[in-house]
Amino acid sequence: MATPFTNLLLKWNQHTNDRPMPWKGEKDPYKIWLSEIILQQTRVEQGWDYYEKFLKNFPTIFQLAAAKDEKVFKLWEGLGYYNRCKNLLFTARHIVKEYKGKFPSTYDSLLLLKGVGPYTASAIASFAYNLPHAVVDGNVFRVFSRYYGIATAIDTKEGIAIFNSIANENLSTSKAGIYNQALMDFGATVCKPMAPRCPSCPMKKNCKAFTQSQVNLLPVKLKIIQKKNRFFDFFIFKYQDTYFIQKRGLGDIWSNLYQFYLIENERRASLNTAYMQKYILEPLSISKQNIESMLPSNVYKQTLTHQQIEARFILVALKKKPGIFTKALWLKKEGFRKYPFPKIVNDFLKIAMAKGNSGFSF
Repeated sequence: MATPFTNLLLKWNQHTNDRPMPWKGEKDPYKIWLSEIILQQTRVEQGWDYYEKFLKNFPTIFQLAAAKDEKVFKLWEGLGYYNRCKNLLFTARHIVKEYKGKFPSTYDSLLLLKGVGPYTASAIASFAYNLPHAVVDGNVFRVFSRYYGIATAIDTKEGIAIFNSIANENLSTSKAGIYNQALMDFGATVCKPMAPRCPSCPMKKNCKAFTQSQVNLLPVKLKIIQKKNRFFDFFIFKYQDTYFIQKRGLGDIWSNLYQFYLIENERRASLNTAYMQKYILEPLSISKQNIESMLPSNVYKQTLTHQQIEARFILVALKKKPGIFTKALWLKKEGFRKYPFPKIVNDFLKIAMAKGNSGFSF
């Protein structure tokens, strides 16, 4: 039997909800999975273009599975959290190899896929197969916390258990996909984090947060993210008309993306003789006589969820390639567009390639 909340939500969805999204009402599990992976930790407005771009390049899971890593990462460029892209490729190839390209059709089997957690498995199961699994994300936490007046922190085990239970109690088992999408849309357009549309909300008479003037106090979250400051110096080694780049390893931000030679410091360091001797000349066996010129850029910044990045780019023109780099990847500047770079590097390249105010130009 549907709860009063569910009845009001479905009525609102039928008569009022006009939130447009290209994947709305989609039944193809590949497209649903693709949209959900892209939207993890990404705003809908940003993810929309990426979703359409991926579908244009890879209309089916077979084409995604067969694609070269660099091409997929290049398309992902700017979305961040690149481990999602790595898992996307792994899972696409796994489904093609083990399932002949057909997505698993049960919640438990979907959960076994790499990069697919309870939320994504519930979304695919309910949207593609109309299976009775409730999706629970930040929107859902917020809506139920306010509607039921629950002050238990949403980022605790107790809070997660409470809200999962409420989500399943309110789930429309016969219209699971429609209900889940409606609930997410309601949280994104009406019961918003800031400036919620309470005066026009169809739930306001039954909403405890509204009737008790506690909307601004809910939901409660205990953990406060402490941002870490990181200072990067990217050395752009140039020999004739080619530039050295390298692929980042695993275990840190931007894994599998490309970058210029990187030195990280605990604080912003001066580019003096001692610094160059310690981090560049001695480790790379480069003599001072081999450096034709050295030009530093302005400081570029990028904010990540847990980190604040400050980066400088230092163009180092060389008279000959260092022995340590003879078998490395050297590109002409036109080749940069073929490789995926972190956003902060792309921000620099965009200005430098356009001969803008980057500190220097290519």
